[in-house]
Amino acid sequence: MALLEIKNLHVAIEDGTEIVKGVDLSIDTGEVHAVMGPNGSGKSTLAYALMGHPAYVITEGEILLDGENLVELGADERAQRGLFLAFQYPHAVPGVTVANFLRTAVNAVRKARAGGVDDPVPVSEFRKTLTEAMEQLKVPREMTSRYLNDGFSGGEKKRVEILQMALLRPRIAVLDETDSGLDIDALKTVAEGVQKLVGPDMGALVITHYQRILDYIEPDYVHVFVDGRIVEEGGPELAHRLDAEGYEAFTPESVGGGS
Repeated sequence: MALLEIKNLHVAIEDGTEIVKGVDLSIDTGEVHAVMGPNGSGKSTLAYALMGHPAYVITEGEILLDGENLVELGADERAQRGLFLAFQYPHAVPGVTVANFLRTAVNAVRKARAGGVDDPVPVSEFRKTLTEAMEQLKVPREMTSRYLNDGFSGGEKKRVEILQMALLRPRIAVLDETDSGLDIDALKTVAEGVQKLVGPDMGALVITHYQRILDYIEPDYVHVFVDGRIVEEGGPELAHRLDAEGYEAFTPESVGGGS
């Protein structure tokens, strides 16, 4: 049994419109899965539904993490269990520094995993861990004293997301369009950070519509996502085929052989 198992997942928005139409997907630690699809195919809806966003209603199916169904749990509880979502457009939080935000997040997860025992990480230990993670991910030291994402460039926002991931140490990381708005240098830096974190303790789901991020984060599995469904699956070579042929070759009619 894989660490994360998504079974027959159907997701609708508040007006009842179904966006995700029966997804089956299994992800284990040490694995990178890429979900590739055109704009409007429902990729971000899948990401938000996995994380428990209240605007997306799971109408059918299961999200199993280590055998536990997360469907009835809130976003905070899912995070405590080990799910993490890196947003396509991270929000700014004026008045809260990056360092304070990260320490609060680390303490919240630490408390939950300790069964509710309030044992905040010592400041000296947090600073040491933060400094090591920043050096590993090439995050400038002065960034932690700035307000979270306030006036940040696209690349800075994404680096802070990966820094947060490094400190929280999730079991499954979902990266929603992490390459959006990045120049090539920022993309390489962020991708290298993800590659360093994926391993025996973490798996990743990379959601994208461009192949370019997969030049730097090589997936083990690629899933083509069209109209709320996975229509084809394969290895890294499938991403290159997509880049060459486009998504029209993977419409349900084309895959099914229809006219």
